[in-house]
Amino acid sequence: MRATAVITTVGTEDQANLIAREILARRQAACVNIVPGVRSIYRWQGKVCSDTEFLLIVKTLDSEYEAVAATIRELHSYELPEILTFDVGRGDRKFLEWITASLDKEADFSDEEEPEFADLDELGD
Repeated sequence: MRATAVITTVGTEDQANLIAREILARRQAACVNIVPGVRSIYRWQGKVCSDTEFLLIVKTLDSEYEAVAATIRELHSYELPEILTFDVGRGDRKFLEWITASLDKEADFSDEEEPEFADLDELGD
């Protein structure tokens, strides 16, 4: 199985967290990095626009691309969400094995969040 990174950008931290958590809950990815403060300059509907966004980097397998893309489309607020994939040519063997193991839909592991991670949500309130 080939590892791949899927990227998308969103306009809010809440949406970034929603999409990341849902992708993980559906076991479509091993990890989603959320990178704040990405500056995007783009052409949209005949105008040049500029926005600050959150970049999501989804670490998954090529076989999960369609499911990840469908989840992004389902939860994304943009009319045309960015959904791009980059094949991982090489990577640490153990890390790539971890990605594969994390997507095992039959595996017995919890979707409970670590207490420290759950506490981060309270900081934004």
